Amino acid sequence: MNESPSQFRAPVGTHDVLGRQSALWEGLIGTFATLAYRYGFSLVITPLFEDVGVFNRGIGETSEVASKEMYVFTDRGDRTLALRPEGTASVVRAFVQHQPPTPWKAWYVTPAFRYERPQAGRYRQHHQLGVEVLGTDDPAVDVEVIALAWRFYAAIGLQRVRLLINSMGHDECRGRYVALLVTHLGEHEALLCDEHRQTWSANPLRVLDCKRPGCRAVTESGPMLPDHLCDDCRAHFDRVVDGLERLGIQSTLTPRLVRGFDYYTRTTFEFVADALDGAQNAIGGGGRYDKLAEQLGGPATSGIGFGSGIERLLLAREAEGVDGSLVNRTPDVFVVDTTGTDAATLYADQLRVAGLSVQRAYDNRSMKAQMKVADRSGARFAVLVGPTELASSQVTIRDLRSGEVSQTQRSVARDELVSVMLDLVTKK
Repeated sequence: MNESPSQFRAPVGTHDVLGRQSALWEGLIGTFATLAYRYGFSLVITPLFEDVGVFNRGIGETSEVASKEMYVFTDRGDRTLALRPEGTASVVRAFVQHQPPTPWKAWYVTPAFRYERPQAGRYRQHHQLGVEVLGTDDPAVDVEVIALAWRFYAAIGLQRVRLLINSMGHDECRGRYVALLVTHLGEHEALLCDEHRQTWSANPLRVLDCKRPGCRAVTESGPMLPDHLCDDCRAHFDRVVDGLERLGIQSTLTPRLVRGFDYYTRTTFEFVADALDGAQNAIGGGGRYDKLAEQLGGPATSGIGFGSGIERLLLAREAEGVDGSLVNRTPDVFVVDTTGTDAATLYADQLRVAGLSVQRAYDNRSMKAQMKVADRSGARFAVLVGPTELASSQVTIRDLRSGEVSQTQRSVARDELVSVMLDLVTKK
């Protein structure tokens, strides 16, 4: 049976953003864009869907995201495609395809799609912002990327944030550790949770990330990756931690932190907001992925980045009681026009061209009705144009936030409106 249009709603696991919420989003993204520019990043925009191999090679076909949560479909050309489940793989694919000069520093903001159970701060279409740097394995870049995230969280008002950090090593030293971990997990298989009892041998590192009591007990009694790093990986990690300390950024070594994707090497990190519930308190994270470009068909190229979920960040701000939208979207001026000649169009345009934010009413409403709209708009000043003002080539300017009309209202010549309003708005 066909549904009538009146029944249509946003799909389960998605949400609309409008009104006050849209100002919060705009401020959040604008703050991030400004910081990214200061750190030397440029915006990159990639398709919402890719060949499914981009994500299977990047995050791993056996990962929970690829095997259970990714939206995969066949298009009319019989190509198997997937909606983007995260930001990094698409950016690295773009790097491999276009080969920009290195080090390449890119930032992005994008929707991402995962078929999972919706809950607070987690949607089937959620939104991420993040950065990627490709073309250098200098530990100073790790420090810079983490510092950018840290400064961003502070800039949007978050104070109760902790940085967790670990090193995944590279293929050789991690391989030796994984062999030890496999032996340990095999000896304690019966104690693992139901899921990992079936899957631990395919990807033993994912057991470290499991929050269930059985898996935690087994892994806590087993070998830890930081104890088995080679000298080069240990030196790299130490330089990252030391660099963060010099910037006044404290980190907590977290040996179980392996993140969820196959592409990570060496530095991995996660930011948690203590104001949120412990099960959903991660607000961002990332790490180094020195093999990903090669896995996507490019030359061996070092890379590092991080991503943050916008919805989760807004929840963290709310949980901390952070007020303010980070951007002022109240108009400077509201034009009230009762001439019947649509003079408001001309005056509003002149003021907008001069750089002011202007709103107006429509539909030839009464003075009283227009003034109600002007008050609700939050504008500081109203420009009043009626038949008397029109005949005398004047306008009346009223301060909407003061008391006595006699003290807050003045008439000015029409051709002086822009200069007078610019002066008033600047001083307010």
